[in-house]
Amino acid sequence: MAELKYISDKKIRCDVFLSEKISNLSRTSIQKLIKGKLVFVNGKNIKPNVILEIGDEITVSIPDKKEITLVAEDIDLDIVYEDDYIIIINKPRNMVVHPAVGNEKHTLVNALLNHCKLSMINSERPGIVHRLDKDTTGLIICAKDDETHLKLVEMFANREINKKYLAICNGSFSKENGLIDKPIGRDEKDRKKMSVKSKSGKAAITEYNVLISNLKYSLVDVTLHTGRTHQIRVHFSSLNHPIVGDETYGNKNEKIKANGQMLHSYYLEFSHPITKENLSFTVLPDEYFFSILNKTGLEFNKELLCKVKD
Repeated sequence: MAELKYISDKKIRCDVFLSEKISNLSRTSIQKLIKGKLVFVNGKNIKPNVILEIGDEITVSIPDKKEITLVAEDIDLDIVYEDDYIIIINKPRNMVVHPAVGNEKHTLVNALLNHCKLSMINSERPGIVHRLDKDTTGLIICAKDDETHLKLVEMFANREINKKYLAICNGSFSKENGLIDKPIGRDEKDRKKMSVKSKSGKAAITEYNVLISNLKYSLVDVTLHTGRTHQIRVHFSSLNHPIVGDETYGNKNEKIKANGQMLHSYYLEFSHPITKENLSFTVLPDEYFFSILNKTGLEFNKELLCKVKD
């Protein structure tokens, strides 16, 4: 069990103070530590709402991280492309990419382990070089060996992989296309969320092109120029055009109720990390995405399909 010590430099709630100091723990997680009698102020247990005084000594005991046991599971995969080095999957909605404590099964990694070998640079996330959120559907690249893994990571960092998405957004955009250039970092009030108002934000750039719209909704073609956590969702929310179905960053009172954000990774283009072959892939969203699109009154026709593929 790790032990962390801090000295308060201002009058502030203890849970708020610790959430500012311990970047990888949410305020809720810190409150659980306090309730579990793992946080002491001047040697005494406290309540989450206690106000620290300047000079108070805070001691936090962090339980050892539970090891995750990776299990191969026989889960159907929609394989778009595969060779000896990489595998590209069309990920369904409601599937987490990799196991974590409390969610160790039924992930994409569990399914991949049953199908093929994977890189083991990150033993808890074998093969994973980038991620899609649980309810985001579409194309994801996975690496089968460590050399390929490292090259893909470098390619993502150098923006050598072109990724495009389709998003159903609330509202009608004032501009048909644009570039959202707003740094993104952890939300300072809720560590589970990301925000464009974070003081520790990192560069985040999202390009968009409105394909069709009406007064209430828009279907948007999105190109990522950086890869921050929840980037597309946070950026569109910051424009007051949150993605339909986004419970974290969206409109809680929206009339169309969707199971998860209507965001689909439809296009990938890159040079193969080993063979250098130019590769590009396009997959359309699932039926559920189109059912929600239909409820918005927006029509996805053949001309639009050609526009998206281009």
